Amino acid sequence: MEEISRAVTLMEEQKTEEAIEVLESYLPLANEEEKYTIAELYQQWGMLEEAKMILLGLVQQYPEESELKLMLADIHIDLDEDQEAIELLNRFDPNDEDYLAVLVQLADLYQTQGLFEVSEQKLLEAKQLDPSEVLIDFALGELALSNGEYQKAIPYYEKVYQQQEVYAEVEIPVRLGECLAAVGEFEQALAYYEKIETDNVEVLFRYGFIAKKADRADIAIQAWEQVVEMDPDFQSVYFYLAETYDTEGRVQEAYKTAKNGLAVDELNKDLFLLAGSLARKVGNVDEGYQFVKEAVSIDPGFKEGVLFLVQNYKQDQNFLAIIDLLTHIIELGEEDGYYLWELAKAYEEEESFAQALKSYQEAYTTFKDDQDFLKEYGYFLVEEGRRKEAIEVFERYLMIDPSDIEIEEYVERLKETFDD
Repeated sequence: MEEISRAVTLMEEQKTEEAIEVLESYLPLANEEEKYTIAELYQQWGMLEEAKMILLGLVQQYPEESELKLMLADIHIDLDEDQEAIELLNRFDPNDEDYLAVLVQLADLYQTQGLFEVSEQKLLEAKQLDPSEVLIDFALGELALSNGEYQKAIPYYEKVYQQQEVYAEVEIPVRLGECLAAVGEFEQALAYYEKIETDNVEVLFRYGFIAKKADRADIAIQAWEQVVEMDPDFQSVYFYLAETYDTEGRVQEAYKTAKNGLAVDELNKDLFLLAGSLARKVGNVDEGYQFVKEAVSIDPGFKEGVLFLVQNYKQDQNFLAIIDLLTHIIELGEEDGYYLWELAKAYEEEESFAQALKSYQEAYTTFKDDQDFLKEYGYFLVEEGRRKEAIEVFERYLMIDPSDIEIEEYVERLKETFDD
């Protein structure tokens, strides 16, 4: 072992090439135990192919030695040779003292290959061998969670939690909270999150989200305020914090938070829309429009933003702005029947009747079964002197709602006038 010790010393002295040279020269002279030690060193030094070659020879000589096979399987995995690792591990006998560890390792390998049912079978077999082993319950919980089977994961995590709160650097209350929230048990989820002391902003953000779902806005705000304090660049938090401030009547704080969020998340259309809504609430009408226009410029297909602008322009009696907005949006290829209807109404308000008629005609394709549209369109056609078309539109309306006596009588009068 002298040469091996000398190689280790050389490596500690950062003399890498000399250390490797010593081992390579000595390897043909080494006995089996020394070869195993050299393989261990190669593995530690990242020389996986070299370690693998030694172990393949040793496993061939000693096919029953579990330790050798497990070490070789680890190296196969590190080299992304999963199939070779699986074949090796499947050669273990169920009576082998390491069989439990083998099953767990096989489960992990099958999971990475997307064979989730096989992975679960291996873990359930391991659980039969040792029902109290925490590792197996944890692995079953993780497998179920990764597959989105939250209800199935809960009892496994609960068994782990009964023995320890943190396992493999994973906080089990967080896992339980996540699973319970996913199945709609927000109050139970919140109870687990309340047990956690953490400075992890991702966990705090999720804590706030679950608190909001559990109707505990006070806890949500407190958690999200911590996130902002700890990591002002955590973009996702600003929308939810601003929205929750708003629902709690803290509009000024909501407005300030939304604007702060836009400073770090300049392409968040939802946050721009929220900021626009809040700006109007605090009396900054022009700024409100500007924020929402920015949202729509980021995504012209952002219908919620477009409709916000349309509704508010209507309130402000600014029909020309509606025409400019919707004409531009439609030119960008974002055709929508509702946009055409709103455009028709805006043209009508501006007494641009020819353009209004054109937009109504185009919107008809979408709304030919919509009672409100048909009634409005029919009255417009009457005003434009297009009574024959109006009668056709109203008759279609009456097919949908034959109980509307008022429209029925109105159509009869139109027919009489048309005949005259």
